[in-house]
Amino acid sequence: MALSFLDRDRSVAAPGYSRWLVPPAALAIHLSIGQAYAFSVFKNPLLALHGADGSVWNLKEVGYIFSIAIAFLGISAALFGAWLEKAGPRRAMFYAAICFGAGFYVSALGAQMHSLPSIYLGYGVIGGIGLGLGYISPVSTLIKWFPDRPGLSTGLAIMGFGGGAMIGGPLASNLMAYFKSHGQAAIPATFIAMGTLYFVFMMFGVFTIRVPQPDWKPEGWTPAAKQSAMISTHNVDVQTAWKTPQFMLLWIVLCTNVTAGIGILEQASPMIQDLFKGTIGTAAAVGFVGLLSLFNMGGRFFWAAISDLIGRKATYFCFFSIGAVLYFVLPSLHSVFGFVAIACLLLSMYGGGFATIPAYLKDLFGGYNVSAIHGRLLTAWSTAGIVGPLIVNGILDHSVARGIPKQQAYPVILHIMSGLLVLGLLANLMVKPVAEKYWMPKA
Repeated sequence: MALSFLDRDRSVAAPGYSRWLVPPAALAIHLSIGQAYAFSVFKNPLLALHGADGSVWNLKEVGYIFSIAIAFLGISAALFGAWLEKAGPRRAMFYAAICFGAGFYVSALGAQMHSLPSIYLGYGVIGGIGLGLGYISPVSTLIKWFPDRPGLSTGLAIMGFGGGAMIGGPLASNLMAYFKSHGQAAIPATFIAMGTLYFVFMMFGVFTIRVPQPDWKPEGWTPAAKQSAMISTHNVDVQTAWKTPQFMLLWIVLCTNVTAGIGILEQASPMIQDLFKGTIGTAAAVGFVGLLSLFNMGGRFFWAAISDLIGRKATYFCFFSIGAVLYFVLPSLHSVFGFVAIACLLLSMYGGGFATIPAYLKDLFGGYNVSAIHGRLLTAWSTAGIVGPLIVNGILDHSVARGIPKQQAYPVILHIMSGLLVLGLLANLMVKPVAEKYWMPKA
């Protein structure tokens, strides 16, 4: 077959292969698909487009593009997670690259024709499928390569998704400026260029990813004779895992953590300008957004590595207990420095939640079907990606309609996020080891 090089057995590492060559392959995928976090760069240019009849799109219509992409991230991860375990990471990453690149191409046609449904299909549906496949494909591979440090390994890869906006945002802005200065249609040309560039970069990950040989383990490492009660030595298959109380509790844990983080990400720039009117200008607000992206990225590695030392449950206890207090006091701060410092800490925990959850799943359910289980759990992210903006935008729209200043609406929003974290705290405290009746036979 022409695509036989994608078969799992063609990507098995040779003896002596260094496991530290695997994280760069994962990063190539996550740095690419992390561009989704920079989608806001396209909002104003898309709003400025005019159809042949002079029609324009509104902010709500354009905002649906990102929501559809995140929704299909979770849907595709849930649907294809079990297939990925059998097909292997190379094939999944290859299809992710095709879908993510093709999504930009279809969106370019939609922008050229002023067809919003085409952009929904391209960036939202096709690109969203690429997001889902690309997001989960390196996870189980990294956990197999780093059984001694599962949190650090997944943090290395998922850190890339948080940092993708730091590349994607400036890249999109510079490309649109370049094509506009050369008299070309800026958005369609930028979409085509980005689709091509990301496809090529993701193919680096496809060709360099390797899976360990059966029964491989790090040199000199042996599993601890006595582990934490929260770390299982048994496996649970995906069809069983998602029916357990532990899965439902972790679904709530991830959903509440992500929804609260979106409370800041969704409105970061206008929020700081509204709360510190006359003190923070547009340029400073853009810098604030960049700083949040940096902490979002760094938190994914930092907190995931910390979780290897203190455990996943304790790490999420930090997220929820500290986060609930900080969200509650955030709107009452009158210091710009204090506001920025707390917001950055909150975003580090938001990113840390994404990076820690795969290791949490591995601890509870074993490594046998961890990608498939992770894929189904990501429906919590899809839900949060819809619920978070609905809460923020709904309260702001309601306040504006009643003539209430926006700065008076933010305390309500942030206090709701604080309450969500309390819910997540309770769910995390209820997580117990998986009962023996759910275990797979040792054979």
